[in-house]
Amino acid sequence: CVFSTAAQQRSTGDECGPEDPRDEPKHPLSDCTLEHKAIKLEEQVRDLTERYRKALADSENVRRRTQKFVEDAKLFGIQSFCRDLVEVADILEKTAESAAEEAEPSNPNPTLKKIYEGLSLIEAKLQSVFAKHGLQKMNPVGGKYDPYDHEIVCHVPAEGMQPGTIALVTQDGYKLHGRTIRHALVGVAVESQ
Repeated sequence: CVFSTAAQQRSTGDECGPEDPRDEPKHPLSDCTLEHKAIKLEEQVRDLTERYRKALADSENVRRRTQKFVEDAKLFGIQSFCRDLVEVADILEKTAESAAEEAEPSNPNPTLKKIYEGLSLIEAKLQSVFAKHGLQKMNPVGGKYDPYDHEIVCHVPAEGMQPGTIALVTQDGYKLHGRTIRHALVGVAVESQ
């Protein structure tokens, strides 16, 4: 009966006096148990938040590495093709040099002169195409020896040069976007004994 009048008063909006604590239903869980559960839940939230942050950082690192890999693949995907073309450029350069020796002014053959001019134009165009795609010929004569860019094939007496500098190049080296794809074969100056 007591419960029914209290319910009626609440539903009609009538004011009622302070309720008797005995009227409230007892909760099966005590305050201590609720606090303990709340602490456990907070720890779980912290743990899950930390795991989420680590997973997010890991996925960002994977994304960055993948993006770098794709960019490198775009830049250096033509590396083996460039190595093959560099050999063709060497042959073209040697052929042009030979034609230049034969097409001297003392030789009246106009065909050789035209062949030399054509080879020179092809060589210049090939070098401009190389430059367009990031492939550059190294010109190390007079520079310091660098084992990452050069390979020593001989030693040359240093006449007018500092020891350790490159005196001659027997085969040109090439770089693709700053990465050496073929070492220059060089002769390094050494002190005469």
